[in-house]
Amino acid sequence: MIKMSIWGDRGSIPCPGPDTVEYGGNTSCLELRFGDRLVVVDAGSGIRQLGDHIMKTDIKRGPLDIDIFLTHTHWDHIMGFPMFTPIYVPGTKLRVHGPVTYEEDTLDKIIGNQLSYRYWPVRQSELAAKIEYDQMKEATLDMGNGLVLKTKYLNHPILCLGYRFEFEGKSVVTIYDHEPFRNVFPTDPADPDYDADAALEGETAAREENEKILRFMAGADLVVHDTQYTAKEYNLNKIGWGHSSFEYAINAAHKAKVKKLLMFHHDINRTDAELTELERKYRADIGGKTSLEIQMAKEGSTHEL
Repeated sequence: MIKMSIWGDRGSIPCPGPDTVEYGGNTSCLELRFGDRLVVVDAGSGIRQLGDHIMKTDIKRGPLDIDIFLTHTHWDHIMGFPMFTPIYVPGTKLRVHGPVTYEEDTLDKIIGNQLSYRYWPVRQSELAAKIEYDQMKEATLDMGNGLVLKTKYLNHPILCLGYRFEFEGKSVVTIYDHEPFRNVFPTDPADPDYDADAALEGETAAREENEKILRFMAGADLVVHDTQYTAKEYNLNKIGWGHSSFEYAINAAHKAKVKKLLMFHHDINRTDAELTELERKYRADIGGKTSLEIQMAKEGSTHEL
């Protein structure tokens, strides 16, 4: 069995308050259980509460052994790491995996820079846990004990990885932060920079990359997908920001024959009432047209496969 719990589902920055109580205001953090194995995807502000939960439950069974997979190193996806209690506990073994994202900085330096006196009262060298860093690329990996991991580059302003976890015949896929690939070359012949060959090449490349994303999530039992914007918002002034629309994610999940889609990475200005209304709207839009189940990601919810 796979068990996934959501500890943070917002994008950009934590947004606590009366309008974000139902769906949550913490940034990205997922807890995945594959039998007795604990995997965390992203270390946004939600990882603080996850750490407290782990200290109340898992620590009773002995030293902690945890894998953290970072989708990328934008601030909202790593900001909770210094407040993750297990890193201060002797005997903890922690493996932090993620893409190499910026110039010459390694993953340990990017994460470790948060743990310097400039930003935090405890330095990385003072942590009690044994921490290993693993810089990842696209790959298929046997993680042992029946768990297989596949990774896929997504479309975001910095290098970002999607993760596909397969265990006991079930699969969970994360696709965030991600924007559909598009042709970056002018396609209007009247444009002074128009080049017919470049335009055709750009269309072909974008189509092929989007098809790779569909294959990556194909047949998944559960997909957690970036849906920060509506299609109207995206097309108005959000193209190139590295995030998807609800409409794109739903259409892609349907094409890929996904069983259940969790709409994730909520915009910080989206209220509980607005998210509930959007969920109702999109469910009505697809009603009877697909077997796909759609649901807004909700902090504190648990999903079992």
